Amino acid sequence: MLTQLLACTDANIKKAADCIRNGGLVAFPTETVYGLGANGLDKTAVASIFSAKQRPADNPLILHVNSIFKAEELCDFTTNAKTLAKLYWPGPLTMLLNKKPIVPDITTAKLSTVAVRMPRHPVALKLIEYSACPIAAPSANRSGKPSPTTAKHVLDDLNGRVNYILDGGSSEVGLESTVIDMTLDVPCIYRPGAVTPEEISMVLGECEVSAGVMRDIPQNAHAPSPGMRHRHYAPKAPMCLIKGKPEAIASYIRDNFQSGDCILAMEENLCLYEGLPVESMGKNAQEAAHRLFYLLRQMDERNVKRIFTETLPENGLGLAVMNRLARAASFHIVSL
Repeated sequence: MLTQLLACTDANIKKAADCIRNGGLVAFPTETVYGLGANGLDKTAVASIFSAKQRPADNPLILHVNSIFKAEELCDFTTNAKTLAKLYWPGPLTMLLNKKPIVPDITTAKLSTVAVRMPRHPVALKLIEYSACPIAAPSANRSGKPSPTTAKHVLDDLNGRVNYILDGGSSEVGLESTVIDMTLDVPCIYRPGAVTPEEISMVLGECEVSAGVMRDIPQNAHAPSPGMRHRHYAPKAPMCLIKGKPEAIASYIRDNFQSGDCILAMEENLCLYEGLPVESMGKNAQEAAHRLFYLLRQMDERNVKRIFTETLPENGLGLAVMNRLARAASFHIVSL
């Protein structure tokens, strides 16, 4: 398959939409990360997503729509879901709801729920409109690798495996969407993102966070959401997260550092690593979210041997960053 990189002109978006309508694969920009899209109601097209990504078949996909009305065609849209959609759609929020028969089992990994989202990126919304179907789209990378936040990242992973890549520049948020189960009495977040538990609790009155967000779950356990069970976001080099006061973390890293290693630290702590190879994650959780996958891919390009990483507070957007870091490190976390 020849993969073509396309600028995001209206004509090219229509060309990509034609491809999706005909069962093809298109990588496209969203505000979170780049998605690998196909017609979410076409079983054969959806199967090609799993094949291109080498994605396990028991890992469900998200259906992307361009209106609440279109979401209601796919699932039982609850009152609470409408409340959140009116506040956070279009945006980085995915909701799990009981699916309708129109949704193929392959799209939902045979679950009774379906994940739906309305993205905020104008190119994604146009692509959905022109395709005239819900677009099933996980992140546009090989399964297990850091998610792509540029068209180049997609090309590095999926060249020859997708028909088109729409180049929309760098992703705004940099982390995948929040995934929340709206079928429960108390809605539960399975994957944290830019819409935080604190924000949702303020709207709905209560909201839980799954224990699986910061803890590994068994491979044979039920995983109702993308990003919960299989190895995700991981660079080639082993990672170690260190929790503690900045000075104690720096001391631990210096004691264990070897040639070929690299460090990821917050901007304010870079001075603690003078003389060592260190990369800034940014000044705050928002910057860390935006930079994280770019930095992990940089580590791959530099062939570093090990990665030592500072941790962030597990609240607000920091919880989403920590979820990705913990999974990238296979939950190798040292507490000082």
